[in-house]
Amino acid sequence: MTSTASPSTRAVAPMPVAALLGAIVSVQVGAAFAKSLFPLVGAQGTTTLRLVFGALLLAVALRPWRMWPSRATWPWVLAFGVTLCAMNSLFYASLATIPLGVAVALEFSGPLLVATLTSRRAVDFAFVALALVGVLLLSPLIRSSVAIDAGGALLALAAGGCWALYIVLAPRAGAELGTLASAYGTAIAAVLALPLGFASAGEALLQPSIVTGALLVGLFSSAVPFFLEMVALTRMPARVYGTLTCLEPAMGALIGFLYLRENLSLAQCLGVAAVIAAAFGTAMTSRPPVPSPE
Repeated sequence: MTSTASPSTRAVAPMPVAALLGAIVSVQVGAAFAKSLFPLVGAQGTTTLRLVFGALLLAVALRPWRMWPSRATWPWVLAFGVTLCAMNSLFYASLATIPLGVAVALEFSGPLLVATLTSRRAVDFAFVALALVGVLLLSPLIRSSVAIDAGGALLALAAGGCWALYIVLAPRAGAELGTLASAYGTAIAAVLALPLGFASAGEALLQPSIVTGALLVGLFSSAVPFFLEMVALTRMPARVYGTLTCLEPAMGALIGFLYLRENLSLAQCLGVAAVIAAAFGTAMTSRPPVPSPE
């Protein structure tokens, strides 16, 4: 007898859940690898290398030259690429002065904002209030044993704003191109970042040891999570995807602690938890998942 259960009500198999969790871990490990390159080539140099190698890996995996954007789609693809460049540059700049877990949590304000603006339900405003409490606990306004740099916090929030714009642009850029839009967008972002990277780090970007580290950043930040997310998205309901994605701030804090030795105060841990709870509530009560910028 054929099952009539809908995708949203069927039990989710362990494999896609494991794939998505692997993607979340991979993204944060890639960010930790990237931060370890900051003393050598700076935040902007690392951003450039991450985008360049990410673009190359996506080009090999997706072969975007099989389908070129139409004249009507090019403006959306270009805007998409500019947004990716700005989002990565701002996020990595924030990592130079604030812990990874804090930066990821603050960046999550972007998708939460989009979810709120596209809904008129009172419960969504309650989640926004909870997210604002989390942002406040993560801000320099709250005295803590682990100081938060004001500039770094603002840069992370600006990266969140770019993530919000990414969510708006992604469906338009992908309407014609599908997943190929990510390859085109990352390539455009890499081209835009190149002059900034060389102006910041110069020939250090070409050193073999730096290139090896950058390849690992591109692999863990782009290629691996993209593949794993595709495995997950084709085999799980959107709501489950959105709910599990809410774990990213916690994973960022854990990876930052284990790999970068970044400690968070109790107030900051509560702030991360508040953002996760707000994102979880939003994901559980909204229909589409939060698009990932990776």
